[in-house]
Amino acid sequence: MRIAILDDYQNTALDCADWASIPGDPEIVVFREHIPSEDAVAEALAEFDIVVAMRERTPIPASLMARLPKLQLLVTTGMRNSAIDMQAARARGVPVCGTALLPYAAFEHAWSLILALAKHIPREDRLMREGGWQAGVSEGLHGKTLGVLGLGKLGAKMARVAHAFDMRVIAWSQNMTDEQAAEHGATRVEKEAFFRESDFITIHMVLSDRTRALVGKHELALMKPTAALVNTSRGPIVDEKALIDALRSGSIAGAGLDVFDTEPLPVDHPLRSIPNTVLTGHTGYVMQENYTL
Repeated sequence: MRIAILDDYQNTALDCADWASIPGDPEIVVFREHIPSEDAVAEALAEFDIVVAMRERTPIPASLMARLPKLQLLVTTGMRNSAIDMQAARARGVPVCGTALLPYAAFEHAWSLILALAKHIPREDRLMREGGWQAGVSEGLHGKTLGVLGLGKLGAKMARVAHAFDMRVIAWSQNMTDEQAAEHGATRVEKEAFFRESDFITIHMVLSDRTRALVGKHELALMKPTAALVNTSRGPIVDEKALIDALRSGSIAGAGLDVFDTEPLPVDHPLRSIPNTVLTGHTGYVMQENYTL
């Protein structure tokens, strides 16, 4: 039996699971670097019986499965992976199973980005290392408005923490009711009011046809020039080009991004050179406790 582990960027997969418990002394091969093309993935995985996917880092569509004749099992970290064509897996008779994920990793990361933006942590750290002292004036959270786009489990956690900072919390999603928002200490507002009134917007929605490019040019134009956007959900929920334009023009103050349209983010991507951003490489769930479940 041959097992492939994909996209193990931190080189931790072999240490974080009990691979010795698998009977038959399987051969385990770890791919640390992302394999960028389907042709290259098909060639690399052609002789493997089991493929372990780290979240959604590598797409596994029907066209790829058709080129993996020995594939018997797909494993994904987490219980939801939109990069795997589940219908194709069922048609092939290939079981897909997942692992548990801790419910607080992503929302902790979202708050890290909000605080980094408000307190200018990256800029202050960089200045100190360059020999400087105090680059600017930070922003307080007390009395500010947190806009939670999607008030599910993670969004509700965001709202609870916001109250600890004495923030006002507003929320919007397409099917949200006043009662649902109030249950989590938030006020439901209409979509345009949501973007106009928020000082920080944090996104907690599943990517779907309805949410793709939900935050676009129009929505960004409604935001205050002092407001910031945080996305730890999925990159395509935000129109990336419109966001880049808004950041460059100063129509919004900043963005904290953990997710992108293309991952890994290309080296020459314009977001890498825009100063009023805090960027992390889809690390919201990359936490020791998640890796050792």
